[in-house]
Amino acid sequence: MHVKAPPSPGVLPWPRHPRGGAVVPVFMPFRGCPVRCVFCAQQHTTGRPEKGPGVAALLSEAEKTLTARRAAGKGPAELAFFGGTFTALPRDEFAQCLAFAKSCRQNGLITAFRCSTRPDRMDETILDELSLAGCATVELGIQSFSDAALSAGRRGYVAEEARRACALIASSSIKLGVQLLPGMPESTPATFREDVATALSLGCAMLRFYPCLVLRDTALADLWREGLYSPWGIEETLAALAEGWLAARAAGVPVIRMGLAPEPGLKEAVLAGPVHPDLGARVMGRALYLAVTRAMNAQGMKRLARLEAPGHTQGYFHGHGGELDGAWAAIGLGRGAVRFNAEDLVRLYPE
Repeated sequence: MHVKAPPSPGVLPWPRHPRGGAVVPVFMPFRGCPVRCVFCAQQHTTGRPEKGPGVAALLSEAEKTLTARRAAGKGPAELAFFGGTFTALPRDEFAQCLAFAKSCRQNGLITAFRCSTRPDRMDETILDELSLAGCATVELGIQSFSDAALSAGRRGYVAEEARRACALIASSSIKLGVQLLPGMPESTPATFREDVATALSLGCAMLRFYPCLVLRDTALADLWREGLYSPWGIEETLAALAEGWLAARAAGVPVIRMGLAPEPGLKEAVLAGPVHPDLGARVMGRALYLAVTRAMNAQGMKRLARLEAPGHTQGYFHGHGGELDGAWAAIGLGRGAVRFNAEDLVRLYPE
């Protein structure tokens, strides 16, 4: 008697992006910023006051944290200068920060440091100074490569300056990080797709997606109250970020952050916009579903009898509160038809 062979599975690579090491941040809200963007309220997003301690006090605080790590037997961390515009600090403060980072690296307290800055405050001289001090990564707050969005957000530079700065860093020994702001004024999901594609084409080594929120004490809040700006809805945001996350994965580039970190007071400062505590997991769940259905279509599969997925996807496979269960069931995958394995592969078994 002839026994019908089981259908061959489709195979979809799904590796876990490597996790970064310990980071000791130095937050400098608004320090060095030449303009105030319509959406910006760093006192809320960093959990630090706008007129906080001076640079010397911030560096002293960081040194205490790094020294305490060593005393506790922990290895060296990465120092990170976040908030404000690091490379536009007054020259004496900039030099002080670089000297501190270089000293910490020589003393074995840190492995390297990273900083965030604006694309119009980056040139070859600054890049050389950063490199000599031990900078490993420069994250550019690009927000968008659309001139219309940059103008509406009052960023103070044009897309060509953003592309130039990305290319400059990507051609150096320093890694390029790109921060994007989907949903900012004059930004659409199509704009965001183009922004991700542009960042990848310019050689970014990592991405951050910060969906635009309406925060208290911003010009955007005034526009929102006047009915001149509407933030993206959560479903629109999840769909757009899933597409962007998949594009980055296909290029081998990690998205190291989605959504703002839950700093003290941030929740109370959000007036409107697509905020959710599990935003990243919800995006990744949708991205996996999208990747599976695309693989099915490419291989002519109508429904699946079962599916195997990497164990590291288990936390987001079903979505927040099981929100994706219906979508999976629609292609044949009830919970009993899904197995998790130790591989970095998704295996699709058609009916």
